[in-house]
Amino acid sequence: MLELYKEILSKVSFDKLLFQKELNKAIKWITSKDEKESLKQWCYSKFGKKYPEVIKLAFVTSK
Repeated sequence: MLELYKEILSKVSFDKLLFQKELNKAIKWITSKDEKESLKQWCYSKFGKKYPEVIKLAFVTSK
């Protein structure tokens, strides 16, 4: 499931709102803390320069 969401996020990264929507959906559906942390690290490494505030907000509000 994690790899599927990574692929989706990569494909929608051209649009900030779509990226935000899909990231929130991914966080909601991923239940494992380890996978959520892995997704968070991946998002920051891949999209941290483009959408740092979106990523931060998504993971802060998911707790």
